[in-house]
Amino acid sequence: MDETYYEFGTPAERWDRAQMFFEAKEYLTAARILGGLVGEAPEQVAPRLLLARAYYHSARLTKAEAELREVLKRDPVEDYALLMLGRTLERQGRPAEAAPHLRMARAMSGDFDLEPPGPGMTAVG
Repeated sequence: MDETYYEFGTPAERWDRAQMFFEAKEYLTAARILGGLVGEAPEQVAPRLLLARAYYHSARLTKAEAELREVLKRDPVEDYALLMLGRTLERQGRPAEAAPHLRMARAMSGDFDLEPPGPGMTAVG
């Protein structure tokens, strides 16, 4: 791919630009910018998590799964990454693999009711 203006600038400028594109639902452009940032600073979790979200929203689920697994390798208590990984696996038709991630995400977020409410039911809380 040819480089474009949004791939230039400081990491902070590119981070801001990636967030702007993500918020504008331009997920492929955001992913392109974030991919460069992740390559430059692979130890940082925030750009990788936003990259995973951009992949998820653009239906690039295999890539989203890989990024989420990398986030969890670096930060095993990142509850949003657990939730996203569970949802990504569900969306790929892998509910059995998704279930433990979703349960853990609910527990870590303080939702100790390990099963979500069924239809017509509300959570007690």
